[in-house]
Amino acid sequence: MITTRRVSANGLSFTVDEAGAQDGDTDTVALCLHGFPEARQAWSEQLPAFAALGWRAAAPDLRGYGDSDRPKGRSAYALDKLVADVEALFDALGARRRILIGHDWGGIIAWQVAIRRPDLLDGLVVLNAPHPAAYRREYDRGLTQKLRSWYVLFFQLPVLPELGFSAGKGRAVERALTATSPNFPPERLAVYRANVGKPGAATAMVNYYRANALELGFGPLPTAKIRTPTLLIWGENDPYLDLALTDGNEAYVEDFTLARLPGVSHWVQEDASPAANRLIAEWAVDRGLAS
Repeated sequence: MITTRRVSANGLSFTVDEAGAQDGDTDTVALCLHGFPEARQAWSEQLPAFAALGWRAAAPDLRGYGDSDRPKGRSAYALDKLVADVEALFDALGARRRILIGHDWGGIIAWQVAIRRPDLLDGLVVLNAPHPAAYRREYDRGLTQKLRSWYVLFFQLPVLPELGFSAGKGRAVERALTATSPNFPPERLAVYRANVGKPGAATAMVNYYRANALELGFGPLPTAKIRTPTLLIWGENDPYLDLALTDGNEAYVEDFTLARLPGVSHWVQEDASPAANRLIAEWAVDRGLAS
């Protein structure tokens, strides 16, 4: 069963869906971070599966999204603040063993947590989000990833991106999602449409790109390998991220596992939930993170 509550962390109030053991019944918390333009409901089919592993599984609306607080200003969505949110949420949830799972923007944040806080995590799972060094490598190599990332430049424009998203009561968000995957449940699309229409929400969502584009595109790259055991799950039919981003990650992570899913789009939870759940469970058991 999934329950919902408010959790205070890093000076903000987050709405969090949870499944599994209650406070004090387990020392393992699996924190699931959604991507753009989604919300905590993206993990609805994962939370019960993770609870079955003995984890307390939690999926928050990220800052600015859904029913969580929406601080104003572009700088409120910088990576240092997003990383601090994750650490504070783990603390608020009483985690002693910490599994971080992220998709899309949630995956970008998850990589940054593992890089910036090397002793924080016991396990890292990323779905269709590249290690920053892999992204920079492919972006600099030629036109392929540059063309796939065109929308990042569009999101730097003032006002226009959020006007487009919020037009037609969020129908643009629905069209963007269903154009690349037919598997979004109608009730989930309805949530995403409603969310983008909430006051300040569209701007907050786009500010993730505005606040971090320069750092991700031109900032210093990490030099140390990630020590946290890491599983990267990749839908091969991703229209936004080139498959070459999965190559060579052993250079960035000491204990790295790659699982590619043919015929699966960027939206792994919608297209291949059973496969993703199975891969995560097998990896967790193999790494001694679940029973």
